[in-house]
Amino acid sequence: MKACVPLIVAMLCGLAWAGNLESCTSRCNENFNRDAACQCDRRCPYHDDCCADYEHLCAAEEDPPEPKAFLDPENETPASHLYSAPSSCQGRCREDYDKHHACHCNDRCQEFGDCCEDFDSVCGGHEGFSHSSDAVTKEELESISETIYRVDINKAQKKDIVINSQNHISQSETGNQVDRCPEPLFTYVNEKLFSKPTYAAFINLLNNYHRATGLGEHFSAQQMEEQDIFLREVMKTAVMKELYGFLHHQNRYSSEQEFVDDLENMWFGLYSRGNGERDSSGFEHVFSGEVKKGKVVGFHNWIRFYLQEKKGLLDYYSHNYDGPWDSYPDVLAMQFNWDGYYKEVGSVFIGSSPEFEFALYSLCFITRPGKKCHLSLGGYPLAIQTYTWDKTTYGNGKKYIATAYVVSSTH
Repeated sequence: MKACVPLIVAMLCGLAWAGNLESCTSRCNENFNRDAACQCDRRCPYHDDCCADYEHLCAAEEDPPEPKAFLDPENETPASHLYSAPSSCQGRCREDYDKHHACHCNDRCQEFGDCCEDFDSVCGGHEGFSHSSDAVTKEELESISETIYRVDINKAQKKDIVINSQNHISQSETGNQVDRCPEPLFTYVNEKLFSKPTYAAFINLLNNYHRATGLGEHFSAQQMEEQDIFLREVMKTAVMKELYGFLHHQNRYSSEQEFVDDLENMWFGLYSRGNGERDSSGFEHVFSGEVKKGKVVGFHNWIRFYLQEKKGLLDYYSHNYDGPWDSYPDVLAMQFNWDGYYKEVGSVFIGSSPEFEFALYSLCFITRPGKKCHLSLGGYPLAIQTYTWDKTTYGNGKKYIATAYVVSSTH
């Protein structure tokens, strides 16, 4: 009888281990586990293979990941795993759908928006495939982003902004929450910029939000009108006219009004980041900033940064990336404390007009939703990462913007 005891213990342990793989307990946001009966990773709702308690245990904790921008290449490689989903279409054109794959290369992936980035270049010439009339190439994205960069006449000039970037730190130091910069980031800003129509309309929106997630947003008639004014003003600019013309040519929108209506929904439509309240939107998250679980999330705008710093509500700590541009807009990835809450890496354009950022983030969200979007500005490569909000939709299953920010341009 004693000889059976170890076997029984082993069997019980095995059952406990197997049972754990049917639950998300202690497994939220883990990598895909091929041995598990169900999954608890961020993509399981998309693949319909979540554990039954995923929503209860994990969904409330989820937000799109904050920037891993400007990492050193050696720090970008994750630890090896038993299973690694392919991310290229090399040798995969027309393969059957596999829910475990990060992206797909079959004849319906464009319809579902889950093709691998190289689908068009690798599979487009294969028999049975054709380049979709809606597909936008990397070269086209680089071209339209250069056009948008060129026509942004409302951007700051060199004389309009003086910044004091001070202490540069490595990526490994960004989590230390140490204030290494005794002086403010902005030494001078020509506030005459803020009287320009798009700037003024943008600034009017910034005080319309509760920064804490879990508190529902409720807009007055005046605040709703401020959203409309912002959209009207940016659509008057060459920046947004170029963007609409490009997307219209790509068969994404049949009229300017359809485009504006979609922008209003994707940017200003409310959804819940916590407590089931309609407490967040793409615009609030990206441009105004939020606080969730004691940390700053979003907050990727230089105007918001300057105004909060001027009021004494924001303390600049350091930066871990300064872009190659010798004029504005430039890019800075930095660390700061926002009225008691820390931001580990906040990448922002410096000196750009509101319509410029709004255009580039919209361009990337529409053409590369949830992917790295490679652009070109003034001859320099730049990439923007967007994420879709997958828990709720608008219209005919369209996704809201969860976040958008500048990341490293390396492939």
